Amino acid sequence: MILPWHLYLMALLYILAGINHFRKPGMYIKIIPPVFKNPKLINILSGAAEIILGILLTLPFTKSFAAWGIIALLIAVFPANLYMFQNKKAGFGLPRWILFVRLHLQFVLIYWAYQYIF
Repeated sequence: MILPWHLYLMALLYILAGINHFRKPGMYIKIIPPVFKNPKLINILSGAAEIILGILLTLPFTKSFAAWGIIALLIAVFPANLYMFQNKKAGFGLPRWILFVRLHLQFVLIYWAYQYIF
């Protein structure tokens, strides 16, 4: 079974994003809300999850599992995106409208992952 190119694109995006968690951890740690303890560990776990789930997307027998995992991950990291919107320092000085759009982009990404469940 040949997987569609857009599935490979999604996998590549998650793998690269996951790698970036280790290349530039400060960027991700900065957006983790202070209510969560041990932001360094959260960054490591979320980065590793993105890499692993991205790889699993490319395997036909784990694609559905990986899509569910990505949906769960996107829901789990939503508080960080909300924190970016609410906290000027965590928002890297980006315009609020971009941060607002980014919040809604999560739903688009969830829908994209949902396409590969079945």
